[in-house]
Amino acid sequence: MAEEKNILSVTEITRRIKGVLEMGFSEVWVQGEISNCKNHSSGHLYFTLKDAGASLSAVMWRSRVAQLLFRPNDGMKVIVRGNITVYEPRGNYQIDCLQIQPVGIGELQLAFDRLKQKLSAEGLFDEAQKKPLPEYPQKIGIVTSPTGAAIQDMLNILARRFPALEVIVAPVKVQGIGAAEEIAEAIQDLNSFSDIDVIIVGRGGGSLEDLWAFNEEIVARAIYSSRIPTVSAVGHEIDFSISDFVADLRAPTPSAAAELVVRDRNDVIDILRHFSYTIQNSVVNMLRSSKEKVQGLVGSYSFNKPLDLFRQRSQRVDEVERRLHQIVGQRLTMDRQRAQSFTKRIQSLDPELALKRGYTIVYRNQKIVPSVAQLSAKEHITVIFRDGEAESLVESVKKA
Repeated sequence: MAEEKNILSVTEITRRIKGVLEMGFSEVWVQGEISNCKNHSSGHLYFTLKDAGASLSAVMWRSRVAQLLFRPNDGMKVIVRGNITVYEPRGNYQIDCLQIQPVGIGELQLAFDRLKQKLSAEGLFDEAQKKPLPEYPQKIGIVTSPTGAAIQDMLNILARRFPALEVIVAPVKVQGIGAAEEIAEAIQDLNSFSDIDVIIVGRGGGSLEDLWAFNEEIVARAIYSSRIPTVSAVGHEIDFSISDFVADLRAPTPSAAAELVVRDRNDVIDILRHFSYTIQNSVVNMLRSSKEKVQGLVGSYSFNKPLDLFRQRSQRVDEVERRLHQIVGQRLTMDRQRAQSFTKRIQSLDPELALKRGYTIVYRNQKIVPSVAQLSAKEHITVIFRDGEAESLVESVKKA
């Protein structure tokens, strides 16, 4: 039976191993490929570092995660600086990461190209999906760091170009772990406002690692889903990010974005002045032209012809009236003469005139007897004279 002094508990042997490892492997640099990468809700980062022959558990605590300039992903080749430690409850050794950096720019560029190809295939870069920027925005949302030089440049330019413009700043981290999530959330929050006309998303220049938050898929999808037109303004003119391809407009710098989204007040005033001058001249020229046309029409034969025609027609009416009076006068004279002739003829047929000349009229039963053939002997007749009448009895009738 082993002597009791040589028997160690699990805790004791683990602590001895822990001491040996931690003393012997302090501040080591390890290169490998990241797998099983997990961001815990606590803010700590857990992953496995592996190569073709072995794997090593790794942890980076929240305070250091916040200082990362990029987001570690599975498949990314990195170099890790850290201390080998032992996690006593499970007896596992791991590397406590102090620093993580990609193996050259190639790994980040490869991740960039993979995501760009994926989103392009989904149609997130299609020009047909781009929304036009408003010509005269009244309220602008800005997603950027509240302490960087970029926000001050943008605010100064916006204030100088259009002082009446309202600006809402959504402060976010623009690099390190968690920056992409904050940027995406800020874009979504600004979309909850009903009166924001355009959103600027960006930051100042930096290395590819510095700008990596704007190459994250979560940011790209937030920009694509924005109902408000979005301008990406990341880094310098030569820098391109995934957000540049998804946004409705890419600005080479944050300062350029401020100049692109709003017109200069003086330019607008000049446009209004020119517009007012043009309208005034157009109205004056139109009135002058109209006046000349009216004057030309008033003095033209065509304009005066109706009056001339009216005068001619009036004169014609007078002539017709005079002619009518003449005709009517002549017709009345002729009618008067004919009436006098008819009157004489009628008067010549008046029985009374005949009676005055010594003729008589014979009546029988109050009717004129025009012919002797209508009389018979022994009939009573009445004989009318000029100055009276006589009742007679026909004694005999003799026909001519």
